[in-house]
Amino acid sequence: MTRPVSSSPGFTTVFGRELVSELPNFVHRPYLVVTMADLWPTFETRLDQQHLAGVHLVDTLELADLEKAAADLPAHAGIVGLGGGQALDVAKFFAWTNRRPLFQVPTATTVNAPFGHRSGVRDRGRVRYIGWAIPEAVYIDFDVIQSAPPALNRSGVGDVLCYRTAHADWRLADSLGKTERKWPYDENLVAEATVQLDSVMGALDEIREVSEAGIRALVLAHRWGGTTFHDSGWNPRHIEGVEHFFFYNLERLTGRHFIHGQPVGLGVVVGSVLQDNEPEVALAALQRAGVDIRPEAMGVTWDDAAEAIRTLPTYVREAGLWFSVADARPVTDAHIERVRALVEAGYGPWGAGEVPT
Repeated sequence: MTRPVSSSPGFTTVFGRELVSELPNFVHRPYLVVTMADLWPTFETRLDQQHLAGVHLVDTLELADLEKAAADLPAHAGIVGLGGGQALDVAKFFAWTNRRPLFQVPTATTVNAPFGHRSGVRDRGRVRYIGWAIPEAVYIDFDVIQSAPPALNRSGVGDVLCYRTAHADWRLADSLGKTERKWPYDENLVAEATVQLDSVMGALDEIREVSEAGIRALVLAHRWGGTTFHDSGWNPRHIEGVEHFFFYNLERLTGRHFIHGQPVGLGVVVGSVLQDNEPEVALAALQRAGVDIRPEAMGVTWDDAAEAIRTLPTYVREAGLWFSVADARPVTDAHIERVRALVEAGYGPWGAGEVPT
């Protein structure tokens, strides 16, 4: 096999401790902080109020709402994104819209959003990736990451395990002559992604413990995953497939927002069952990393999950998503029953005293 040529390492990434309190010393002044309402009280005292232009507390990802908010922001010279995927995506959107330097501080290793050039927004319910923002740096503060709920950090494996189902979808599309003209099957991209997948599979115990080694392993894989979308010519084929389509459909049907890696992780099992692609392997990895993918852990029901699986073929066509197993093979009750049987065999049925993550 030809050894793949790695993409550029991408966004400047700084690992360390007590990094948040250093931000006021170098971020362009006055600076806007984009964060979440539940996070701001924790970080307010670490950011110099004298040079703070304002705080935007994220409560929506709807494009029309974000465009209005961007126009109404107080005057600012720089932007600090502080939080999870939603806060960082909105910070990117504002930096792009208002052309301001951006500094990103993820508070958990939940998603690869700190390393994506585009913002994931919703346009009348549909997912869109728009904009262009490269931060001056991404700051991985071990103190901050390790103070987050462990479930948030562990769930980040979902955004890497999804490569398994993405690759199977791409190979299936290629075998049926259904690949898109702009995204012909590329074994080198698949091989590169597999290197990242293997690195995370080899660090599942450290990721579960949220150790420095586990944080580094997941962040570096996320950095590759975030930047490769652009580096491969805006090609998502090697990093995203039917498992994300399941997540988008579940979000659409329930109207709920999720910890990204949980529905994506369940989607990996769903996709693997539809693909006949060793779902037990994906399930074992999620269990080992400590990611609970039972619908009840996400605040929804098995009926919700079943409907999201059952309507996948219709959803992917209506949403105009790329060809996947959801287009190629009918979804049956047997598939749905097998997904539930596998998940409940691995995690056990939901108990009366358990609470959602």
